[in-house]
Amino acid sequence: MTLLEIDNLQVHYGAVRALHGISLRVDQGEIVTLIGANGAGKSTTLRTISGLVRGSGGAIRFNGEDITRMAPADIVKRGIGHSPEGRRVFADMSVRENLELGAYTRQDRAGIRSDMDRILSLFPRLKERIGQSAGTLSGGEQQMLAMGRALMGRPKLLLLDEPSLGLAPFLVRDIFAIVRDLNNQGTTVMLVEQNAHMALGIAHRGYVLETGEVILTDSSSELLRNDEVKKAYLGE
Repeated sequence: MTLLEIDNLQVHYGAVRALHGISLRVDQGEIVTLIGANGAGKSTTLRTISGLVRGSGGAIRFNGEDITRMAPADIVKRGIGHSPEGRRVFADMSVRENLELGAYTRQDRAGIRSDMDRILSLFPRLKERIGQSAGTLSGGEQQMLAMGRALMGRPKLLLLDEPSLGLAPFLVRDIFAIVRDLNNQGTTVMLVEQNAHMALGIAHRGYVLETGEVILTDSSSELLRNDEVKKAYLGE
């Protein structure tokens, strides 16, 4: 079943056109990755899905409902969580407070407690630092916190923007293993990631963006074998 559908989406920043009418879909249970160079429009796509950027044309449908003009809080309520590039944790607030903020649209206290326990078991480092200010965490721990905060909204679709950025290789492996586990537990994931090899290694399908356009889409296994993709994005 198609969970997210983007149809001819266009985005402008002033006179600059960031997205030139892209179309893509994410099916329930998938990991779908967007790959491309800096400035290709990958983060803009995620920010537009979550309502942080307004599209200037086209449509975004989630679970069959048009969310193109919806406010970000309403999009979260529909079941889309966003872990942004750069983590954007609340530095002066504790780990617990950051996670609790992720559930701000929810009223089910028992469910929130259950999800908090689940996330702390998924990210044991956060459990060890539950009372610590988020600004004192390492980069990897802040990434885990950003992901955990997004998951506290109990999303049907998790948007992950550059989760490996600036992390040591062993932490990158940990983060990608967690993404795979989340997907195995039923969370659909849309992943933007500079490390194309790692992204395609866990994704089911991928879209290649170039200057605001989708230039190629295929299964991840086929993209990993594609000569142009290997040359441009995999360093082969």
